[in-house]
Amino acid sequence: MLVKVLIKRRFKEGKINEAFSIIRKIRSMAMNQKGYISGETFIAHDDPCKTMVIGTWQSMDDWVSWKSDGRRKKLETQLEEFLERPTEYEAYVYSKFYLAVSGDGS
Repeated sequence: MLVKVLIKRRFKEGKINEAFSIIRKIRSMAMNQKGYISGETFIAHDDPCKTMVIGTWQSMDDWVSWKSDGRRKKLETQLEEFLERPTEYEAYVYSKFYLAVSGDGS
C-alpha cells in the first residue's frame, strides 16, 4: 500500500547549506532503495530554516527498512548538529476516504 512520509526539520540559522548537502546524500541513497518512488523537498515560504521532505514509498515495510538503514542513520546523525529541534516523522498510508471511515468497503 502506498505510503507518504513527511519529514519535518527546523535548522539553525546559517546552517541550511550544510544541511542540504547531507539531505541530497540521503535522497541519492534512498533512490536506490527497494520501494522508493519519489521525494520532494520544501522550504517554508516565511522561514527558510523550516523544511519538509515528502517521500513516497511502495509500502510501510520499505520505508521502515530505509529509516532503520545504518548508512541513513549515520547521515541523519550528522544532520542533527544543524537542527534546532529533533526531526519529526509522520507516515500516511493511501486509502480511499470512504473505506477509511466506514471500514467495510461497501
